[in-house]
This record gives sequence, structure tokens and C-alpha cells, in this order.
Amino acid sequence: MAGISVWQLLIVLAIAIMLFGSKRLGTIGSDLGGAIKGFKKSMSDEDSGVAVPPASKTDRNADHQSDLFH
Repeated sequence: MAGISVWQLLIVLAIAIMLFGSKRLGTIGSDLGGAIKGFKKSMSDEDSGVAVPPASKTDRNADHQSDLFH
């Protein structure tokens, strides 16, 4: 069992282009890249100690009361 060769990758790429089209693959690639970038950013924010504090009990009660009157 050797690794995946260049020819095998080209065949898989050709099949993907035939199934989805090159424009759609570009969109999928950019969406996937943006998702990975967002994930890495959120992981680095978590590691640096920047965290959003949870809403306090009084904040939640105030939001609930304002919803009741609108």
C-alpha cells in the first residue's frame, strides 16, 4: 500500500469537476476556507483567555420582562 499518487488525485479532481462544476467547487472551497479560518480564530480567542461572560440572572429577567411588554 503506497500513498496516493498524483495521477489518482487528478482523477478524483476530474470526477469532482464533472459532478459539481468548476464554479461550484470554487465556491465550496472558499466557504470551507472561511469556515476553517473562523474555527482557528475562535480557538485562538479561547486560548488567549478572551471569553464572553454569561448573562447574569438579572439581565435575563430584564430581557424576559421587556419581551412581555412588547
